[in-house]
Order: sequence, then C-alpha cells, then structure tokens
Amino acid sequence: MLQHYFKSTLRNLLRNKIYSAINVIGLSLGLASAMLIILYTNDELSYDRFHANVSNIYRIGHNRINPDGSIESRGGNTGYFQGPSFHAAVPEVKSFVRLTGYVTELKQGSEITSELVYAADSNFFSVFDFPLISGAPQTALGDPRSVVISEAMALRLFGKTDVLGMDLYLKANNVFEPYAITGVSRNCPDNSSIKFNIIAPLKVDANDESWADFFLNTFVELEAGANVNDVEAKMKQVYEKEARETILNSAVKYNNKTSIVHVLQPLTDIHLSKIYKADNGLKDASDPMYSYILSGIALFILLIACINFVNLTIARSVKRAKEIGIRKVVGGDKRQLMIQFLGESYLLCLAAFLLALVLVQTVLPFFNQLSNKVLFLSYLLNVRMVLAYAGLFLITGMLAGFYPAMILSGYHPVRSLYNGLKLGKVNLQKGLIVLQFALSTLLVMATIIVYSQFNYLINTDLGYDQDNVIIIRKPGLTHRDANLLKTELLKNPDILYVSARNGGREGTSAKISGDIEAEFDYETIDESYFPLYKIPVVQGRNFSSKFPSDGTHAIIVNETFVKNAGWKDPIGQEVNFWYRNQEKYTVVGVVKDYHYLPLNQEIGPQIFTMSPARDYGLALVRINPDHVADALTYIQKTFNKVFPMSLYQHEFKTLEYQKNYNAEAKWKKVMMFGAGFTIFISCIGLFGMSVLAAEKRTKEIGIRKVLGSSVAAAVTLLTKDFLKLIVLSLLIAMPAAWQLAAQWLQYYPYHIQLNAFMFAFAAVFVVVVSLVTVSFQAFKAAWENPVKALRSE
Repeated sequence: MLQHYFKSTLRNLLRNKIYSAINVIGLSLGLASAMLIILYTNDELSYDRFHANVSNIYRIGHNRINPDGSIESRGGNTGYFQGPSFHAAVPEVKSFVRLTGYVTELKQGSEITSELVYAADSNFFSVFDFPLISGAPQTALGDPRSVVISEAMALRLFGKTDVLGMDLYLKANNVFEPYAITGVSRNCPDNSSIKFNIIAPLKVDANDESWADFFLNTFVELEAGANVNDVEAKMKQVYEKEARETILNSAVKYNNKTSIVHVLQPLTDIHLSKIYKADNGLKDASDPMYSYILSGIALFILLIACINFVNLTIARSVKRAKEIGIRKVVGGDKRQLMIQFLGESYLLCLAAFLLALVLVQTVLPFFNQLSNKVLFLSYLLNVRMVLAYAGLFLITGMLAGFYPAMILSGYHPVRSLYNGLKLGKVNLQKGLIVLQFALSTLLVMATIIVYSQFNYLINTDLGYDQDNVIIIRKPGLTHRDANLLKTELLKNPDILYVSARNGGREGTSAKISGDIEAEFDYETIDESYFPLYKIPVVQGRNFSSKFPSDGTHAIIVNETFVKNAGWKDPIGQEVNFWYRNQEKYTVVGVVKDYHYLPLNQEIGPQIFTMSPARDYGLALVRINPDHVADALTYIQKTFNKVFPMSLYQHEFKTLEYQKNYNAEAKWKKVMMFGAGFTIFISCIGLFGMSVLAAEKRTKEIGIRKVLGSSVAAAVTLLTKDFLKLIVLSLLIAMPAAWQLAAQWLQYYPYHIQLNAFMFAFAAVFVVVVSLVTVSFQAFKAAWENPVKALRSE
C-alpha cells in the first residue's frame, strides 16, 4: 500500500512539473531562510555556554542610584576592590577574576604591530575553560612578566606552537619589554565573549579612590546553589562598610549625591544584554532585536511559501476531478485520500529540504559576512538542531498539506466525475493571496525606508568637512611631540593642515554661573583644529599662539553649551573646575554646533581646551586631494622618523565615520534580500496561480476570441482579479508600514521624514512586478489559437 502511495504521488508530481517546481523552489527558499535564522539565533544563544561551571559564573555590575531612588546609569564594570573585598567577606563567593583589555604595540623582530592585550588575575584559566596546549593553567599567569598566547598568535609570530620560554616584546612606558611565554591556549571559540590572543597578568594599581573607579570586568564564581539575591544583599553591606570613606569624599569633592548598588549578571546574559553590555575587552556585544528581526523575516518567507503551496494545491484540484472521483468510486475513503495528499505534501517538503540544504551551504559564506558570524552547516548535526529541523519539517509539511488534503478528500465522487470539481467560495485563497502580498509589500516598504535612512546618515551635512582628512593614532602624544610632527609634515606642500586632539571621548563636569553644575564633552585640541575641519567660530575667536595664556586659562564652547548654560553673552564667562584646585577658565570663543557624535545621538555641550597637562591621542592631517598617494607616503616616512619606536597606523576620517553605521549598512542588505526573497516567492506563487487560472478558462477565452474579443481584452480578463487582490494587499500594508517606520525612526534624533512618495514607489513596484508575472501567462493564453483551445476542451 505504501509503495502504491509513493508511486502514485511521484507520477502525479512528475506529470505536473511546473507546479511541482514552483512548490519545491518556494518551500526551499522559505526553509533555507528558516535554517539560516535558526543557525544564527542558536549561535547567539550559545554564547559562553561552553564553560563547565557557567551556571555559577557571574559578572559584577553596578547601578548608580539618584537620591529619589531612580537609576541614573548602569554598567557592567568595577574597579580593583570589588572582587577581592566581596570574595573575602561573602562566603558564597568561591573565587573572583578581574579582566580588562587594552591596546598596545608588539614588536617581533623589526615588525611592530598593534595588538589587543588582556590582563587578568592569575586564576583566569582555573575559572574559565580555555584549554592550554602547553603550560600549567594554575601557574601560567603567576609571574608579572609572563604571558599566555593563543595557538593562532603562536603560529603567526613563530610559525609553531612549541614556544614555551620564548619572549614576547610588549610596549610599556614607551619601551618594549620582554614577557616570557608560559602557556599556549587553544583558539577561543567563536561564541565566546572573551576572545584573546595575548593575555598577561593584571597589575593592580589601587588607591583610596579605587572603589569609585569603574573600568574593568570582575567575574565571580559562586558556590553551587548560592542565592543570587542574598549574595547581592551581602555585597551591598560590604560596599557600604569598606567604601564609606570613598563615598563621603566623593560627595564632598565632586558634589556627588548618587549611591552605588552592585548587581550580579550571569555570564550567559552578557552577549545579548542591552543594559550591562560586553565592554572593556569583551567582544561581540549584540542586540536581541537582530534575532527578532531576522526571525520575523524568515517567518514571513516561510509563511508565504506555505501560502503558495496551499493556494496552488487547492487551485489544481480542478484538474484532479476524475482521479478523485474514480478513487472514491472504487472504494477509496477520505482517510486514504488524505494520506495520499499529505504524502504528496511531505514528498515535496523532503525535496524542498534537500534543496534548502544545498542553498544554505551555497549562501552561508555570504550570510556569515553579512551577520559577522562564523557558522557552518555542520552545526546542524547536534541533537538539538536535528530535532529543531525535524520539527520544522513536520510542521511545514502539515501546515502546507493538511488543509488541501482535507478539502480535496471531501469532494463528492459523482459530481467529481460528471461536473468536475467546484471549489465554491474561494475566499480563503483570495485571503491568502492578500496576506502574502501584504507581507511582501510591508518588507519592500521597510527596505525603502531603511535604505533612505542609511543614505541620510551617510550623506547629511555634519557641520564640518571630513573629506581628505587623515587620522593618525598615537596614544600619549605630548604637545611637544605633536608640534614637532606638525612642523615636519607642513614642510610638504601637499599637507594643507595638521592638528591634534585627544584620542577618545571624555566627559566631565564643572560649575558655571556661580554654583550651577554642567556636564559636557571635554576636548583637548590645538589652534589648527577648527580651521582643519572648517568649523566656523561664530562668536569671539579661535585659540592662538599670540595669546600665551590660551593653554592654561582659555576655553572654547559650542552653541549647545551656550544654550544649556542660558548665556546671552558667552564671551568672558567663567567655567570652574572646582575639583582641580579651583581651576578656572574663561570662554574666548563659541563654535558652531557640528555632529561630533553619530547621528543616532544628539549634539551635546562641548568644551575645548589647549591645556598642556593633557596629552593628545590623535594627529589629524588634511591632504591635497590631487596628490593623495604622495602625501600618504610622506606622512608615513615623517611619522617613522619622528617616532621610530611607534607603530604607524592611519585611517581616512570618512571611513571612520561610516563605521558608526555598520549596523545600519548590514540591515540595509538584510532587508533588501528579505524583501527580494518575499517578492520572488510571492511572484512564483502568483505565476503558478495564473497558469492554473488560464488553464481553467481556456474554453471561455477561446469562445470570446471566436466572437471577436481582442488579445488585450483576454489579458485584462485574466489579470483584473489578481490586480484587485494586490491593490487590497497594498491598502492593508501601507498603514502598518507607516506606523512601524515612524516608531523605528524615533530611535534616531536626526532622521528622514516619511512621505507619500516612498510608499507610492513601493506600491508601484509591487503592482508592476505582479502584473508582469501574471501578464506573461495571460498573453500566452490569449495568443493561443481559439480552435485549438476549444478542441482541447
């Protein structure tokens, strides 16, 4: 019996090759999308779970609480004291590990490279499961001048992994110092928040204010069965007791009225946390929203593929009238027919699954590049993934085949043989087509909006000129060295401007207008900074060497600072850094606001200083756009001459700026491919429906043509019903797309304005693609010889 079912199913599918191909291709695209998303989400959820004792490992975070009980800020970092203090006073804390990352220079032979180095406590390899190829985990980081490197780093530097006892030269205090290699570890897993190539012992430089510092990660291993809430309560008591003096000093010196509460964050929560993020050396911080969006797109595609299957199978029932009638007349019951039709469904699903696996393997390299992952098809072979895909196969086959099987098996045999199958009401089919194209249209509209917003972020006027500006990174760049580099570079006529500024973003506060405290971004620059970026000074003057006191007593502020301070006449106003022995600065100029932050953040208040006590971190060079290659060669030679022991590394400012929007660029591509997939699958389904519609009305078209109807009239007859459904889907999708887009754009303080043109363009695109799809088969049917059409009936 099963053999008979199989043969009958196979013959039926081969006899209707177009129908079968449409269903297999549509389902395979839907299933391939679902497979890729399951791979992605499984990888996201698997982060850091490979550690044997992961359920007992937590990171200490902190909440900064205002006097009214509200939370001012949160962070996943601590200072030096939290780990050892909580370990000593809280019995449930079995051990602790402090970990941070910093960038330094490594010298191997004559080659100098920039490397991320981790610093950790000596028990790092006892708490975390990073197996060593060589070396002892308990003692590998015991010596202050020891270092553990990864297998990949060993091969890169030495061409082998047997490197115990060899030296690695890392830069410290502007000198390359030797560190003995005491261990070689396996490469860190891709799904690890900790990814190190070099890890050295943590050097603790604590002082009385270390309780108030938050700059590294502190992990604690709790005793099995420990109650997290109880541990947090005990940590609070320890902090209030041991940090009491620091808390009082902070309140007096910095007028700090907030309090600190320490919390425990499970290690497995770090990767996807939006509050206590992976930082200070931890890698691959992610947002669960990405998984939701990708899952939604995959669900759309899979749903559309299933809709295709249901619609085409029901529509094809008109051609299976005699088959169904004969089966019932000779004794076939409803159960047997349902088995037959469900068998066809599952056979198609099996073919679609096999094709989907081929598609996944083909597009996986591109998907990895798009998602910043390193996924392999072999990940499907673990038990959980096999069960997930088996469940997906069963559910998809059932969803795609159950309803058609139930409808087809219920036809009356006599009516089937004499009158063919009458589907009666086709509201379900029409509803499914509307739903299918509503989802597709929604994704097309979303793609247009994401694309437009990305272009806006990249092309909007930032308030400064970043073209042809080179950024040279040089940590600890002193004012003297910056002036020396500037003098040498300006000897070349292709170098138009040279400036310097601090290497990162720094925020602080000061008192203005008496005792009013203001917070702002604190920038250290030189007098060439504003001319280099063509940032206009709208009031007062720029810094100048003609005023020797500018470095110690003068500051420049931006327009937002003036607005927030409420100053009508900012020139001559005083800013008091009272916590620095009452250092006071006078405002000598105001610069026009410019977007120094990405456009997903508002312009904030800024203060600019030339204080000689604060080092720079970047050298900025504007070059002649007509001689870029010559200028870059000269800059590198000059840098190496001035700083022979430092690594030269440069980047164009425009490229640095675009990195701020890597996520937007990635989602632009994701949305484009998602929309393309949904439209393609919808159209192949629409094509299949148009084929069946044309076959069903072959006799009618023939009669109409014999009576004088034109080809255009025949085409209109076949397309108008589909067009009505498409227009209805547009009317449903447009309001939903507008609402979702408006909510998404609120994330950006600076964004595009929604307009009717975007939605009209999407609507026209969907209608045109749909008409082309339907009209192809309609024209073919309309051009048929009417005599041939009538004879075939």
